[in-house]
Amino acid sequence: MSGSSPGRDTHTTGSTVATHASSNRVRGASTIVAALGIMLVAANLRPAVVSVAPLVDEIMADLGFGSALAGMLTALPVLFFGLSAPFAPKLAARFGIERTVFGALIVLIAGMGLRFVPDVACLFVGSAVIGAAIGVCNVVLPALVKRDFAHRSGLMTGLYSMTLSGGAAVAAGLTVPIDQRLGGDWQVTLVSWGLLAVLALFVWIPQLSTTHRVVASGPSGSLLRNPIAWAITVFMGSQSLVFYTFSAWLPQYLLDDGRSAAQAGVILATGQAMALVAGLVIPIVAGRWADQRLVTLAVISLCAAGFVGLLSTDHLTTLWVMLVMFGPGASISLALLFMVLRSPSTAVTGQVSGMAQSIGYVVAAVGPILIGGLHDLSGSWSFAMGALGLALIPQGVAALWAARDVKMVL
Repeated sequence: MSGSSPGRDTHTTGSTVATHASSNRVRGASTIVAALGIMLVAANLRPAVVSVAPLVDEIMADLGFGSALAGMLTALPVLFFGLSAPFAPKLAARFGIERTVFGALIVLIAGMGLRFVPDVACLFVGSAVIGAAIGVCNVVLPALVKRDFAHRSGLMTGLYSMTLSGGAAVAAGLTVPIDQRLGGDWQVTLVSWGLLAVLALFVWIPQLSTTHRVVASGPSGSLLRNPIAWAITVFMGSQSLVFYTFSAWLPQYLLDDGRSAAQAGVILATGQAMALVAGLVIPIVAGRWADQRLVTLAVISLCAAGFVGLLSTDHLTTLWVMLVMFGPGASISLALLFMVLRSPSTAVTGQVSGMAQSIGYVVAAVGPILIGGLHDLSGSWSFAMGALGLALIPQGVAALWAARDVKMVL
């Protein structure tokens, strides 16, 4: 009997090893699919908004819009980023993160479809629906990254931020060429970005086999009275205001300065590419120190230098645009970093994220309308863009609190 035991033990051990190896392969494959799904969803969180800017001159001419009204096309999605953010944790608690993302993608595609309807009301309603869908994903996707990739959270957060900026860069660079190939039909061009969302929808389907619900919680009263939480919120709102407003009106600024639509699109795409690089590199650099004030103020200073150069000279326009976009590109990742580093727990991190995104994006939505209105009143893009640059002042002040090596005490 003792002679037969080794055979049984060996067989059992061999089966266990094979089972573990097979299980590891399955886990590895599912992890890759999950990461690909997250990246594809992230790639869809900016094109539907950014693709409007290169076409704004065509849209204004076709619909007879002024600058302020055209600015609403960019402002509405950003406004609904903020308005929908508080509902995202509740949806994730009710339906699970995976199904919430899937539903948001369906709503995003529906919003893009509304833009194809030849009616001004549908154009604006579609923009609001798009913003609501993206706002939900803005909140729940980082939670998914933290949950499924805790051992590689830095890498996945960097890739997530990079993909956000990458989607914006691709939309900025390809929208005009696509529009030209489609015969200058801006409605078809805007709807064409829905193909990317459809791809993400199908790749996300395997995630529906599991359901992970989260505990819904909003910002507590103590958080709303916390100066660090408010500093992060102001920082988030200021950088978002600069990013979305500058992205919305830069093409029109360049068109009025004598550039072609294609040239304006290339310059905007180059700036978005710089934002992509900044969003990946700066958090890695900043994470080397417990206190990030020096790095953060350096980022804001480079952005300010870009505004000064753009508005004071007709030369090196692409360089100045790259410097301006470097600011919000790095700052969105820094804002996410502050949420993690300044929070005493994972639960508080989620609460700060919801507070900063809901309030910050609502504030940012004012930017495109306000700057468009200032242009209409003054007739000068230099005046309007100069006013936009003033948003760097509250961002810098907020950085003095948000980037300090001090934990929130609630």
